[in-house]
Amino acid sequence: MDRAGTALVLVSAAGFGTLGVFGELAADAGLSIPTVLAFRFLLATVVVWLVLGACGRLRLLRGRSLAVGVALGAVGYAAMSGLFFWGLTFMTAGLVGIVLYTYPVFVVGAAALRLDEPVTRRTVASLAAALAGVALVTGADPAGADPRGVAVVLAAAVVYAGYITASRSALATVDPQVLTAHVLPGAAVSYLAFGTATGGLATPATDYEWALVVAIAVVATALPIFAFFAGLRRIGASDASIVSTAEPVVTLLLGAAVLGEPITTATVVGGALVLGGVLLAQTGEA
Repeated sequence: MDRAGTALVLVSAAGFGTLGVFGELAADAGLSIPTVLAFRFLLATVVVWLVLGACGRLRLLRGRSLAVGVALGAVGYAAMSGLFFWGLTFMTAGLVGIVLYTYPVFVVGAAALRLDEPVTRRTVASLAAALAGVALVTGADPAGADPRGVAVVLAAAVVYAGYITASRSALATVDPQVLTAHVLPGAAVSYLAFGTATGGLATPATDYEWALVVAIAVVATALPIFAFFAGLRRIGASDASIVSTAEPVVTLLLGAAVLGEPITTATVVGGALVLGGVLLAQTGEA
């Protein structure tokens, strides 16, 4: 496997893995979910558009492709992100990262149902392993893994799986980075509208709050997007998906190091079952 490509995908996984930790810090600082997500997507849009423009790769979608791309952001990606941050109000960043990472298994299942592909024993086993991991974490530590949080984050995983499946089938001919450049502003508009309507939108007031929203937009969003696609070009989709399983591990370790979140035996075993199920699904799909 290409070392540079692997390193790029690991950088991407590490970047995405910081999202839960930054989200916890933002909540502790008093930033509302609409504020964090509106600025996350607005600032990430600026970065992505500037970089793609500088590289000569920015292309404006038109017609149906534009409508679908924006809708994927305004509905699918926005909903998943909101559920993810809502889940952080119930559970630690590490546990949220583990539960959310069941989404690749749901992607394989959704593809089987939507594309009329056969549901194999491998698909069933991968789903069973991932959900058993979640059940183990929840049952062993019901206080730390609040069932409400588990339900919310599992819903985020299902929504994300639907978003990915819809992206593949609806916009198969669109460059993924160009699609991302239209998904991000779609999600930003959703949270600007939602935050304004609910009175939950505010401008970060201190340097620390601005540092958090910039870190979420750049370190946890724009940078890992570019790193992933750069690595993807070098090592291919199947290897990139396997290397990306480092993401929840990064979240778990950062949660312990930065936030003092506990890492229990049940968390490790349950997380291993989730990642095992994901690897089983992804290697089977490949």
